[in-house]
Amino acid sequence: MKDRGNYLQGQLLLAMPGMADTRFERAVIYLCSHSDEGAMGLVINDDMPGLSFAELLDQLDIETQGTVADIPIIAGGPVETGRGFVLHSTDFIQESTLVVSETIALTATVDILKAMAEGTGPRHHILALGYAGWSPGQLELEIQNNGWMICPADEELIFKTEIDDMWPRAMQMIGVDVSMLSSFSGHA
Repeated sequence: MKDRGNYLQGQLLLAMPGMADTRFERAVIYLCSHSDEGAMGLVINDDMPGLSFAELLDQLDIETQGTVADIPIIAGGPVETGRGFVLHSTDFIQESTLVVSETIALTATVDILKAMAEGTGPRHHILALGYAGWSPGQLELEIQNNGWMICPADEELIFKTEIDDMWPRAMQMIGVDVSMLSSFSGHA
């Protein structure tokens, strides 16, 4: 039996219409950890315009050889927005990497950014600044109050789906017709 303390780790949270916190409107969040101490996840469908990967590398004084690929940067959540996280495939693991599932890991070191810039990083990746966090019991309460739906994580959805298509596609994956959802409870 799965440990109840981290049963949502490796799952997706989908914001319901009418989400009280507008920062999470139509958010898709990958839950990197969930225990009796709280939860931490990354919003994976909120692009961060105005900052390129090359500019980020420059700000961090990371020197690169040649042209740097244009890797999109995601606003991973409202907590510690200056801190970077890379959600990625498990073909790239370091000592500091948190392996979340068989296929997805999280690394928050400068080394992974260097590897990505050099083309030797993980095959699939999402670079996010900031994260979403919940205190003990907070996420469970938000789920009980219909703030979130839970969806199994899907690599295709996470790494290969356009940002604007993630939320409706994830809802469709769990059998929800978004046209039938209402932001008012009791009205479908």
